[in-house]
Amino acid sequence: MDVVRPDTAAFDERIRTLEASLSPFAVRSLETRGRELPEEPCGVRTPFQRDRDRIVHSKPFRRLKGKTQVFIDPEGDHYRPRMTHTLETTAISRVVARALWLNEDLTEAIGLGHDIGHTPFGHAGEDALDDAVSERFGRRFRHNEQSLRIARSLNLTYEVCDGILTHTGEREPETLEGRVVRLVDRVAYINHDIDDAVRYGLLDEGDLPRAEIDVLGATGSTRIDTLVHDIVEASAGVDDIRQSAEVGEAMLSLRAFMFERVYLGPQATPEHERAHETIRLIFDHLVARGDDVDEIVDYIAGMTDRFALTYADSL
Repeated sequence: MDVVRPDTAAFDERIRTLEASLSPFAVRSLETRGRELPEEPCGVRTPFQRDRDRIVHSKPFRRLKGKTQVFIDPEGDHYRPRMTHTLETTAISRVVARALWLNEDLTEAIGLGHDIGHTPFGHAGEDALDDAVSERFGRRFRHNEQSLRIARSLNLTYEVCDGILTHTGEREPETLEGRVVRLVDRVAYINHDIDDAVRYGLLDEGDLPRAEIDVLGATGSTRIDTLVHDIVEASAGVDDIRQSAEVGEAMLSLRAFMFERVYLGPQATPEHERAHETIRLIFDHLVARGDDVDEIVDYIAGMTDRFALTYADSL
């Protein structure tokens, strides 16, 4: 029986027709700068759809369900792990991309992949691994760079790799789709971290700064709705992703409040110490065993919270 291969030319023409209505600032799927290792076209998926599927089917993506967003291995089913953060960021980003007539598939792939290189124990784990490799090997660890390392191992497209690398840090993404994810990443984590902090007992709704809440809204869903509408209205028709001054300043102020009261607050110290002790113990063990620095970084960064805690207890 002969296998009928998809008509690639017909598929490409259909995609060009569908994407003809996109914003002039959007990336067209068939105009990607490509992959480090050239591949034959799929015939039923665009390059960015293939990237999305590779990320979702990868082990680093699946392990996000066991990695901290804020609280280390918390008891309870409703706290958000990094997987949930990733899905919320991606969902909101797609809404913004669609409203601005950008490439939703590119936006989705960047959103799903932006944290695949993150350590266990959230940013406390990232800081701990950075300190260890800096002291021992004179190099740095950044989760966005580790995410890029994984993206390149999956041979993802240039645009997806760029968006993953630049979702945080000083460099701005080259595409508007990447800039959407970079901004929405903050929109998502500020609001869902408030929800988790209230559930954990670190905050009460009345603790939130009144001036910022008056601008953004009293509930998480209202704040996200306000922020999304503001991004869309401020970015419509321009070659940039923006916020209005009032809403942008309110969001940054609320973010600063979360750093002061939750991320770096006094109650976070024991959690951060636990993360540092666990990662340092594992790191020192792997160095003593003679493992290569890249192997050590890949192994530790890939751990879930629970696996890291169990591994450290076994040493």
